[in-house]
Amino acid sequence: MSQSIFRPVLGLSILLTATVTSFGPVAAESRIEFRVLGQSGKIEDNLRSASAVLSARREKKSAAEDLFAAARAEYGPLVNTLYAMGHYSPVIHVLIDGREAAEIPPLDAPDSIGKITVTVDPGPRFRFSTATVSPLTRDTRLPEGFAPGKVAESGLVREAVQSGIDGWREVGHAKAKVAGQQVVADHATQRLSAEVTLDPGPRLRFGSLIIKGEERMRPRRIHKIAGLPEGSTYSPEDLERSADRLRRTGVFSSVTLTEAETIRAPDLLDITATVVEEKLHRYSIGAEVASFDGLDLTGYWLHRNLMGGGERLKIEGEISNIGAQASGVDYSLGLSLDRPATITPDTTLGFTTEIGHLNEEDYTADVATLGTNLSHYFSDRLTGRLGLEYSYAKVEDVVDVYTYKHLALPIGVTWDNRDDKLDARKGTYLDAEFRPFLGFGFTDSGAQIKADGRAYKTFGDARGVTLAGRAQIGAVFGSDLLQTPRDYLFYSGGGGSVRGQPYQSLGVIAGPRSLGAGIGGMAFAAVSGEIRARVSEKIGVVGFADAGYVGGMEFGDSLGDWHAGAGLGLRYNTGFGPIRLDIAAPVGGSRDTGDGVQFYVGIGQAF
Repeated sequence: MSQSIFRPVLGLSILLTATVTSFGPVAAESRIEFRVLGQSGKIEDNLRSASAVLSARREKKSAAEDLFAAARAEYGPLVNTLYAMGHYSPVIHVLIDGREAAEIPPLDAPDSIGKITVTVDPGPRFRFSTATVSPLTRDTRLPEGFAPGKVAESGLVREAVQSGIDGWREVGHAKAKVAGQQVVADHATQRLSAEVTLDPGPRLRFGSLIIKGEERMRPRRIHKIAGLPEGSTYSPEDLERSADRLRRTGVFSSVTLTEAETIRAPDLLDITATVVEEKLHRYSIGAEVASFDGLDLTGYWLHRNLMGGGERLKIEGEISNIGAQASGVDYSLGLSLDRPATITPDTTLGFTTEIGHLNEEDYTADVATLGTNLSHYFSDRLTGRLGLEYSYAKVEDVVDVYTYKHLALPIGVTWDNRDDKLDARKGTYLDAEFRPFLGFGFTDSGAQIKADGRAYKTFGDARGVTLAGRAQIGAVFGSDLLQTPRDYLFYSGGGGSVRGQPYQSLGVIAGPRSLGAGIGGMAFAAVSGEIRARVSEKIGVVGFADAGYVGGMEFGDSLGDWHAGAGLGLRYNTGFGPIRLDIAAPVGGSRDTGDGVQFYVGIGQAF
């Protein structure tokens, strides 16, 4: 019986049977020959992808020294690829002008190369005869393929060992490691025996958090924000959560939490947080344009660490509807101050204030808001918020002048597991808010509810097709239409709801129709669908359709109406988000806007 005995753990090292020959010159594609004996399909594709020689050809390297280096480096990647597929007795020849590359001394490298021939005989596929990793925790699950009779892929051994170690770390054994292993390949029976023994080590608790690299940030605040549960049982999840909290502040460009090499008596594991601080200030300017709605300009200035405790001061402004066909220019200026790790490490306290002027098609308004809020991170996907806001608005339309004053208690939740917020290809997003409000004077009391849900599914890889869908719904109840704050009412139309229909073109008629007084509705729904196809790495095309509904007092009332739009779009991937160009036209609805084709330009997908 022929056996090869080796000692791998996370990197298998198995005896390779290979015959060696000789060497010479190569430069052109036609001078490289790659052959896999008796195989085709996945095995050959994987070997070709791993080949250093073929990689050199793809990169158009023709110098003799480059090809010589690639030929000598060819064996390792091919062997590892075959081990990963369960082939443990391959025969590989890499011939340079008839000489085996491995036998040519580096100091005797050829000045020119005529031909490189790579021949691979994968040999038989091995299966597990024994597959054990022990001891394991009760909840540890090894890979399904790591079992007797299954194909003995080397990656399964590594994955099984790592699963065993991770299982012990999850219950506090931070120093779990491999204590011993015996992996034997039996070439006569094409069987692989893999037996690995783990040493869980002692159960540990978090020790001290040691801070390194801070400049302006106070160490005490870093401890508070990280929220490492010192003295509690070690947990990789708690460690990662602490790192995420520090990254989330935006104060640091780099955060690394490292476990100490040694255990501090009696059972404490110290953690070192190495941080690199970002520049203190940041600013941003953005623009979006639509044919009917005009140009929107936005910008902000940000101080990342106002008082050395991670406080973020943000001043932002917006000028919108510049050159709009049916409304005047809107402008606003806002200030916000956020302080992380207030009450709990996952809770942020914020203060906001904003003033602005609205010049809409149906009314003009001067508005001001002052508020405070708490936002809490339940996980990296789920956040919640609670606020208290006072708002003032003086509104004038063709009928009268109204003053709205109210106190609101917004309560919201956001779920977001999209892979990319600006260009999602998979995942879901849901934002929902309940906003009860107490009116003063002319303003009624009531509540607003609204929700925005999105879902994404991609088929294919490099040039995949993404199906994206969005649904929005909102309602106001408990107050009269005219006595509801205007910014709580709903409109439809424009880039945020129904493309192809002008911005806020769908509302309701309030008062005598002869006055033409328009106002938002108290019920709203909209749906959007997109098919996004990637033509190349940079270019994408989109087909889309949107529809929206606005009801006067409730869904389905006599004041309600709907409209729809559809069109095509072009996307250019900039690396930080796609530049968006959409062209759309009205396709339905009983209210004729008569405004024809609309176009929209911005950064990021429409939703």
